[in-house]
Amino acid sequence: MTRGPCKQFDTEVALAQAMEVFRAHGYEAASLSELLKHMGIGKKSLYDTFGNKQSLFLKALEHYAHIQIRGSRDRLSAPGSPLGHLKQLLLDWQQENSQPGSCGCMFGNNIADFNTDDTAIAQVMRAYLQQMEDAFCSALTRAQAAGEVNPKADPRDLARLLLCTTQGIALLGRVMENDSTLAGTVRATLALLASG
Repeated sequence: MTRGPCKQFDTEVALAQAMEVFRAHGYEAASLSELLKHMGIGKKSLYDTFGNKQSLFLKALEHYAHIQIRGSRDRLSAPGSPLGHLKQLLLDWQQENSQPGSCGCMFGNNIADFNTDDTAIAQVMRAYLQQMEDAFCSALTRAQAAGEVNPKADPRDLARLLLCTTQGIALLGRVMENDSTLAGTVRATLALLASG
């Protein structure tokens, strides 16, 4: 039995390109032709490698989640001040999402877009949000132990506040005309974390 021809494209690169299309336009608005154009592959290659559009979207969501969670965890768990790392992460998100043409967060952009009956997509989204919440909670627990955050505050509740805040920053950054709202949000959040 002979093997089929080798793939003429890098699947990781193609998936990253699909991820950017879904991030910018959402699942419904991302057309197959636009996906194929940005991925640099043909329709047969897409179906053979990634399955249908929904399967590609799920793989792109998982790819995005892996990148975001790994990057955030690495930064938050680095040696040094846990609160300082949280502060820098928030400031970086503020700056990134205040740029003209910001695409926001792939998860936040698609939460309102997908059919809530689609359990596969819902499961990936819930898992991502939970892992981000857990990363924040771990950093906040370390910050409390270091005397940087009010020891009476519930780190899980603060982590949930950060999850909602960061999703809001990413979403609002897509339409705000200047950085004042995002900057004020970050200042107020950091003041709250450091209070007490």
